[in-house]
Amino acid sequence: MNKSGSRHDNRPQPPADTPALAARSVTVTRGSRPVVRDLTFQLPPARITGLLGPSGCGKSTLLRAVVGTQAKVTGTLTVLGRPAGHPALRPRIGYVTQAPSVYADLTVRQNLAYFAAILAPGRAAADRRAEFVARALADVDLTTHADALTGNLSGGQRSRVSLAVALLGTPELLVLDEPTVGLDPVLRRDLWDLFHALAADRGTTLLISSHVMDEAERCDHLLLMRDGEILAQDTPDALRARTGAPTVEEAFLRMVDTPAA
Repeated sequence: MNKSGSRHDNRPQPPADTPALAARSVTVTRGSRPVVRDLTFQLPPARITGLLGPSGCGKSTLLRAVVGTQAKVTGTLTVLGRPAGHPALRPRIGYVTQAPSVYADLTVRQNLAYFAAILAPGRAAADRRAEFVARALADVDLTTHADALTGNLSGGQRSRVSLAVALLGTPELLVLDEPTVGLDPVLRRDLWDLFHALAADRGTTLLISSHVMDEAERCDHLLLMRDGEILAQDTPDALRARTGAPTVEEAFLRMVDTPAA
């Protein structure tokens, strides 16, 4: 995959110590039951934050709250300086759900062109849309498959089409819900190379969920969740040092078994 690229626009960048996302006492209820409870955390800008935890712990619910599509959210959730869900955030955030959210009866290029037209409508933006599509295809290494019918692609390739859609327009925040689960090791490695390039070269902030603990080692910052709560938030090195564990997975298990850790 394309590992290069630099920030190509003139958007003013926030100070390095300004969080890209700040949550305070965020709670989400489903019926009368809280799904996530009293979450307070921050995301450093231009870094990869891993949201790690077992299936069913509330990760997807939290991601939907971040992008503004989750109902019954209380507390304060500020994203790129605005309340989560603010209309001005739509072109600034890329979101990839667990299931590929693209049209199977369109080609890869047609899918990207369709979503690019939503992002940058009008005849005057035609060149800009073409640039978005070409760059997104290169980012996910699908240029040679651009004219293939999306429904005929492999599962991993369809996942990359969804990621390409999210990359249209160079979002400042990329929210990815288990983007590498079920993929082969080579594709997983290539996607993580891309994620690190986006953070390092374009200043993109990434929030990536996973229940595969070895992926925590690839992140700059971690949020460990369990039963709808944040169990810990820190760097992988700091979590390992704090618990005396050789891996983040072992650190997570020690914190579950001994909450005081």
